[in-house]
Amino acid sequence: MAGYGVGATAYGVKDAGFGTFLLLFYNQVVGVPAATVGFVVMCALIIDAFVDPTVGFLSDRTRGRWGRRHPWMYGAALPIMIGWLLLWNPPAAPQQLVLGWLFAVAVIVRSAVSAYEVPSQALAAELSGDYDERTRIMAYRYLFGWAGGLLMLVSAYLYFLSPTPGYPNGLLNPAGYRSFAIAGAVVMGTTILLSALSTHREIPNLPQQPADDRSLRDSFRDIGATLKNRAFVTLMLAGICAYTAQGLVYALSNYLYSFVWGLRGMKFVLLSLSLFAGVACAFVVAPRIGAKLSKPRAAAVAALTSVVFGTAPYWLRLAGLFPAVGDPALLPVLFTLVAMGTAFSVTAYILGASMLADVVEDAEQRTGRRSEGMFFAGGFFVQKCTSGIGIFVCGLILAAAGFPEKAVPGQVPVAVLDRLTLIYASCYVVFAILASFFYSRFPFGRREHELRMARLAGAPVVDSAPREPFA
Repeated sequence: MAGYGVGATAYGVKDAGFGTFLLLFYNQVVGVPAATVGFVVMCALIIDAFVDPTVGFLSDRTRGRWGRRHPWMYGAALPIMIGWLLLWNPPAAPQQLVLGWLFAVAVIVRSAVSAYEVPSQALAAELSGDYDERTRIMAYRYLFGWAGGLLMLVSAYLYFLSPTPGYPNGLLNPAGYRSFAIAGAVVMGTTILLSALSTHREIPNLPQQPADDRSLRDSFRDIGATLKNRAFVTLMLAGICAYTAQGLVYALSNYLYSFVWGLRGMKFVLLSLSLFAGVACAFVVAPRIGAKLSKPRAAAVAALTSVVFGTAPYWLRLAGLFPAVGDPALLPVLFTLVAMGTAFSVTAYILGASMLADVVEDAEQRTGRRSEGMFFAGGFFVQKCTSGIGIFVCGLILAAAGFPEKAVPGQVPVAVLDRLTLIYASCYVVFAILASFFYSRFPFGRREHELRMARLAGAPVVDSAPREPFA
């Protein structure tokens, strides 16, 4: 499980870069308007909408001695590394050319990441069919994914983007982003290959699919039928809302923590540690809560609880009840609430990913085909909304709040910060409530899954138990 999960470190690095620093870099360092950057990154999602299902479809149909997934996993490492380096080194050119560069390179990076992540995530459903073990597998994946992202955050705040004599605010140092890019490329390439090598020995044990010689038209008809699966559609709607909320947190984090809460240097490291404490808590709690409750119910409750803790500092600040900047109580209270919000949100993500793995057998029973690649392509596309729709909405929020370019911490008017926090917290609440609603509508749970696995194995089944609440 650890060998499989370590590959998610690469996506964590990519997500931390796209979600936390990309908008700040192109807006405050390169000088492109925030709303324009957000729009360009979101437009790249249009390409992803075609790339992700294509990778999933081709991965499902790949045949060879390395199985369906591993050729893609090995082949993605080098393109990801090259694309990542290009992303953080735009040319010194007019704004229109810089925007074109951002669009093209963002598509390259995310397409290369898709070539790894879609087959790798699909592998989770093949490694085990057990209802609870799938949650544990996904917990490892999220643990390493968040660890990779937070490792890059800590490295950026402590080293790459730390204050220097020329840049008291290190987040505005162009040279720091170039070093950040090199380190990220090395980490992504190394962990991808390590995961592929660690799981290579499992290839003979994975489900084998016969060669598919159907026509292209038949294949597209099958894709349409697959993507109409009710459980899959429900999870995609939940995921779009949940990951867009996460995108808001990521893209606005440096703005909020620098300008609203006044964090500098080591305080960002403490923030990262509090985030990882929340992730570690979710790693332990998610499999246990999924084993005791139904996954849909647990995910719905976790999503709602996360927004309570996640937005509490901003509502309390607007009400004048939160410790002010400089108050010794500020950091302990803020970081505790951040850790709790992160724990519940990551718990919801883990359970959602585990439910997506369970959809594979639901579709197999209905269609006679295993389509892990197609389903996880949809799931991965939804995750990309973190850096697509999320960044776009953040650009609109910054514009609506009247947030200035080249802003200096401590010099932004309080009225601007109030508008920023009010709009941000309100949007976060809306997306989290919608995510909770869709998680609660997932149509089956443990009993249905176990009956389905027994039927697929050819065992005689008597179904006389009442259906679960969310069926």
